Amino acid sequence: MLKIAFHPVYIHPLPAGHRFPMLKYELIPAQLAHEGLIGAENLFAMPAVPEEVILLTHDETYWAQLRDLTLTAKEQRRTGFPLSAMLVERERRIAQGTIDACHYAFAYGIAFNVAGGTHHAGKDWGEGFCLLNDQAIAANYLLDSGLASSILIIDLDVHQGNGTAQIFEHNPKVFTFSMHGANNFPFRKEKSDLDIPLPDGTGDDEYLHILKSTLPQLIDQQQPDFIFYLSGVDVLVTDKLGKIALTKAACKLRDSFVFEQCISRKIPVQVSMGGGYSPDIRDIVEAHCNTYRVANELYF
Repeated sequence: MLKIAFHPVYIHPLPAGHRFPMLKYELIPAQLAHEGLIGAENLFAMPAVPEEVILLTHDETYWAQLRDLTLTAKEQRRTGFPLSAMLVERERRIAQGTIDACHYAFAYGIAFNVAGGTHHAGKDWGEGFCLLNDQAIAANYLLDSGLASSILIIDLDVHQGNGTAQIFEHNPKVFTFSMHGANNFPFRKEKSDLDIPLPDGTGDDEYLHILKSTLPQLIDQQQPDFIFYLSGVDVLVTDKLGKIALTKAACKLRDSFVFEQCISRKIPVQVSMGGGYSPDIRDIVEAHCNTYRVANELYF
């Protein structure tokens, strides 16, 4: 059974200028339901992640500033959001959604968070519309709970997962792999365990060749017992913030290849959706829905 964390209630408190890309969190499940790929039994809601779980990943002082709404004006500008209690609540629910998706992934092989992919949030900072790093929180939760001992994070968003890299910089139990646009935000990169920066305009054939030449060997070397996949669709040629030039067909092949590697090795995978900023929201929704369609075909 395909399980998807769904939390549209926490979209609308965002500033008006940021609501357009956030609409995808409602439109993706709606489209999948329209196609008959999912029903109510596939969707799950979640509470806010507990503070003690947040503190496995994020600095106590930083978390207190978020919780108490005391980030400075400069720190808020770095996040891209004016801070609010509703926004913090939304981020906490996203993080718990990723944790819950991990449990479903153990049961079914794969599970999704329709939001998530907040990979720019570091241990003690928020940045780039990310306040709490959902996959990092979930990875530390799995390690702390003894549910995993070796984790691989595959970040194929067009932007480097700088927060994730910083959080796990000195943790040998979590290997961070980021394949991203070399000249995209963030302009000061952190050091992942493996970074593959791509030149502007990288197209379908080159992108897929690099991924296929890298990922199988990486998984075999690291032998993770759990994988997190950040499946951003801001790699599309239509994306207004990305500088990579993938077609939707190649983006779908990317997802299929990642899932096939997980399936062949029987490694559960949690998927967070990451970025997507094409001017036509239909391009965003279609590319994200392709990720679910591929998973449904391969797993179920």
